Amino acid sequence: MDQASKKFDLEERTARFGEEIIKFCKKAPHNQLNQPILHQLIRSGTSIGANYMEANGASSKKDFRNKIFICKKEAQETKHWLRMTLVSMPDFRDEAKKLWQESHELTLIFQKISSSVDA
Repeated sequence: MDQASKKFDLEERTARFGEEIIKFCKKAPHNQLNQPILHQLIRSGTSIGANYMEANGASSKKDFRNKIFICKKEAQETKHWLRMTLVSMPDFRDEAKKLWQESHELTLIFQKISSSVDA
C-alpha cells in the first residue's frame, strides 16, 4: 500500500495503529509501575479502530457521529497514556513519540469528521 492510500484508508490505518500499540506494549517492560499504563494504552489504542468499524455500521447519522466522537476521545486518551510511557519507560521514548504523533493525527481526523457530520 502506498503512502497516499494509507492516509485515506482509515479502517486500515486505525487497525495498523492498534497493532503497533500491541507490539509496543509486548516489548515494553512489564513491572508494577508500567503494567497499569500498558493495560490502559492497549485498551484505548485498540478501541479506536473498533469504534471506527462500529461507526461504519452505524444505524443513523447521530449514531455515526457518536461513534466518531468516541474514536476521537480514545485517540486523545491514547496520547495521554503514551505521554505517561515517556516518563515510566524512557528507553522507549522514540517509539512512543511516533505512536503519539499518529494518535494526534487520528485525533485531528476524527475531530474533522465529527464536526462535518450534521447531527
